[in-house]
Amino acid sequence: MRESKEENAKRLRYIRLLGRFVNGILSYLAKSDYPTREQYDQKVDMNFRFLEKNGAVKLYKDDYIVLEALGQKILDFRSSDESIETIKEELFYAQNQLEKRVNARNYKKEKHAGRGQDGWD
Repeated sequence: MRESKEENAKRLRYIRLLGRFVNGILSYLAKSDYPTREQYDQKVDMNFRFLEKNGAVKLYKDDYIVLEALGQKILDFRSSDESIETIKEELFYAQNQLEKRVNARNYKKEKHAGRGQDGWD
């Protein structure tokens, strides 16, 4: 029993750190007027050290697997020779797809959409 609590705590810590890593990089790219490749690399290195300390944990939920893939994509761009604009476009597209995936579960169809107002104001 104790092992599963520790494993769950490690998994939760990893998910939170992964989210902070991804959100930190994407917010930097969104808020920076003229980001450069060197600044991007420096920001990735600085944010990745916190994630690196914890170590990776096996994730089972689809949303978290996609989040982990987005984090890996950020790291892959660190070692590639893509331009900063290409990196920015692809990362924002991937983030948008992740948000669509998460929000799709929360969407609920209106129960009585076809009835209209029925005379009530």
